[in-house]
Amino acid sequence: MVRFELNGAAVAPEIEEDATLLAALRGPLGLSGPRFGCGAEQCGACVVLLDGAPVFACTLPAAAATGRRVETVEGLGTPEAPHPLQRAFLELQAGQCGFCLSGILMAAAALLHRVPRPSEAQVREALDPHLCRCGAHNRIIRAVLRAAEEGVAA
Repeated sequence: MVRFELNGAAVAPEIEEDATLLAALRGPLGLSGPRFGCGAEQCGACVVLLDGAPVFACTLPAAAATGRRVETVEGLGTPEAPHPLQRAFLELQAGQCGFCLSGILMAAAALLHRVPRPSEAQVREALDPHLCRCGAHNRIIRAVLRAAEEGVAA
C-alpha cells in the first residue's frame, strides 16, 4: 500500500500498482494543481516536491513516494494567505494561461529553500526544465527574484 505525507497530511490513495504519482494526486486525492502536460519530463507542468526536491510526477511511480513527504502547489499557500511566490507572481502578472505555473512555483519554492537569494542565472537554471508556451518567462524570473528579495525561504 502506498502511504505518504501530502501537504502535511497522511494519505493512502487507492491506486493501481503501477500508477504514477501524478495519477494518484489527480485521481483519488483530487488535486488539480499538478498537471499532465507531456508525460515525458519535457514540460514541467507535473512538478511537485518530494522531500523538498522537484520531481516529475508524471513518470515517478507513486510507490516511490511511500514514507516520504510530497508537496504540491495546493500546499504552498491559500487564497487568503498566498505564499510570497504566489503573491509576486500575481503582482507581476507572471502567468497568462496558468497551465505551467504549479510546476514552476514548486521548482521556485525548492530553489528558494536551497538558495534564499539566488542570482538571475540560478533562477533561470532551476526553471530551465519548465515550458511556458505563453512566453511569460521574463516575468516569471522577475517574480521569483522579487519573492527572494522579500527573504522568502519555502
